Amino acid sequence: MIQHLTELVEIAKKKRTRKIAVAAAADQDVLEAVKNARNEGIIEPIFVGHEENIRKICKKIDFDIQEFELIHREDRLEAAITAANLVREGKAEILMKGLVSTGILLKAVLHKEKGLRKGDTLSHVAVFESPFYHKLLGVTDAAMNVYPELDEKIAIIKNAVELFHQLGNKNPKVAIVGSVETINPKMEATMHAATISMMNYRKQIKGCIIDGPLAIDNAVSKKSAQQKEIISDVAGDVDIILAPNIDGANILYKALNFLGGATSGAVIMGAKAPVVLTSRADSEKSKFMSIVLAAAIS
Repeated sequence: MIQHLTELVEIAKKKRTRKIAVAAAADQDVLEAVKNARNEGIIEPIFVGHEENIRKICKKIDFDIQEFELIHREDRLEAAITAANLVREGKAEILMKGLVSTGILLKAVLHKEKGLRKGDTLSHVAVFESPFYHKLLGVTDAAMNVYPELDEKIAIIKNAVELFHQLGNKNPKVAIVGSVETINPKMEATMHAATISMMNYRKQIKGCIIDGPLAIDNAVSKKSAQQKEIISDVAGDVDIILAPNIDGANILYKALNFLGGATSGAVIMGAKAPVVLTSRADSEKSKFMSIVLAAAIS
């Protein structure tokens, strides 16, 4: 299992160059990230969107795109559908969000005829490198599933586990976190956590070790777990954190990035190909690492 996000760059560079379709590509931060990934020899872009605006931005950032395909689409939904269809038809291997809302991009991904639906549940998985944690840390789902039910949480875990398997971790440790580490029938999240943990114990969910409910301090700190007399193979050594809902995951995601000094890369899993879906607030480095992560697992 890799220990640093920078190792992803070397993994991606050892593979053949991946084609990435950028939907509504007229976004400076996105184009900066694409430029840097191209300079590393990791991807070859196909730009879909407003041609004049894309060319203006590329000129501004000194990005020569003459050799790359550019498909003019003024409407952002049409741009997203066209980009998704390029991946569906095998003309690209990664889809990336540009200057388009998440909702519009997902409409394209889930389009019946031109989309990328593979299973019932798509989910967002972020991989963090934090100066305060001893290994890479996955967080899910900070962007897609608002209040996931039990079956959706199982699918979200499986998507995150699949990503970690592709990164070389064959048995990642999953913590289902919440506000408490005890089971409370009045708190549905703790009941979900206990059920999923037992399903894993009985081999109904394979390829990982799951424990929960755990509070976030128990999940990442052995000392905290010991102080609370928690006996767990996961506590203090977690690889993947499943939050109870989108609020918890999104707050954790942004706290790690903006307060915790972490660097991250993130993709949407569960589709026929990796989808790079970043926030406008994400740094160019995070956008770059998201492209690299998608290339490394595609």
